Amino acid sequence: MMLLLSKEWYRVVPVLGLEGEETGTKELPPLFAVPVRKDLIRRAFLAEFTAHLQPQGRDPLAGKRTSARSLGVGRGLARIPRIRGTGRGALVTSAVGGRRAHPPRVDKVIVERINKKERALATASAIAATGIRELVVARGHVFEAKELPIVIDSSLLDKIRSAKEAREFLKKIGVYPDIERAKERTRVRAGKGKMRGRRYITPRSVLFVLEDHKSPLALSVRNFPGVEVVTPTLVSVLHLAPGGVPGRLTVYTTGSLDMLWERFKDKLNVVVTG
Repeated sequence: MMLLLSKEWYRVVPVLGLEGEETGTKELPPLFAVPVRKDLIRRAFLAEFTAHLQPQGRDPLAGKRTSARSLGVGRGLARIPRIRGTGRGALVTSAVGGRRAHPPRVDKVIVERINKKERALATASAIAATGIRELVVARGHVFEAKELPIVIDSSLLDKIRSAKEAREFLKKIGVYPDIERAKERTRVRAGKGKMRGRRYITPRSVLFVLEDHKSPLALSVRNFPGVEVVTPTLVSVLHLAPGGVPGRLTVYTTGSLDMLWERFKDKLNVVVTG
């Protein structure tokens, strides 16, 4: 796969420190110049989402374990199978406890497939979407940051060691309003999932792409409503475009941007022209 880019892709963003101040600048990798392909992102999301689904089926004899037999014609009764000694119908789909007409089949194809190169391009496209303000706003995120993507210094991974410190830091870089939005919009699920250990629905808020998912910063922010923490080697369309909609509010570290480029530079084969 070859990706042609002009020299106009070059972008430099500020690097934020502990107090939310600008401590330097960072040149964004060419990943952020990849065209945003919403159709490809949607396909990749469906492929990764359906890969987690578990096949389900039914016992072939479900509803058929009965001695019911039809009484035949000439009795003024419907010819459905009836349990011996009673008038109760059984075995048919219209009877209580009968078989299902079209039960789920375990061999049904429920996984969406996608090519490896298309998946890589979709992930790179979703990364690029995190740097476009219009797409982030369109997803419903609320933030006060002046420039996207938000990049913080990698040294902060060890400097922030509690949720209280993390809360103050997120307020200073302008992303905490989105966490408050996720908290306010947490609601009770409408369906049977209420009885199955997934009673509440919480909107997705900030995504943190960090080099170490067990660093003090990662442990401090991971329990905020809607927040996810992922490493550059594992970040996917599931994280970057929940529901297949690109433009998630994302915070990168300077080191994670370098790791992302190392992961994708050989897959994309970027060529700068002009």
